Amino acid sequence: MDITVLFFGQLAELAATNETVFQSVIDTDALKIQLHQKYPQFADSSFIIAVNKILTDQNTPLFNGATVALLPPFSGG
Repeated sequence: MDITVLFFGQLAELAATNETVFQSVIDTDALKIQLHQKYPQFADSSFIIAVNKILTDQNTPLFNGATVALLPPFSGG
């Protein structure tokens, strides 16, 4: 089961990439754990998660082929 993770803004800079693939991740809580293991520099970062272009603020199941976007805080002016 492959999950594509897209990084934006400062998260892309910290990860040194715009995209990566995780395997065998069942939900967004498990993904967060794996993200912090792979990218310890995310420890002080906050982000919003979107699964298949839908924002979520709770644990969400992930399925093969899902795309998860990690969106850093943003502000407008």
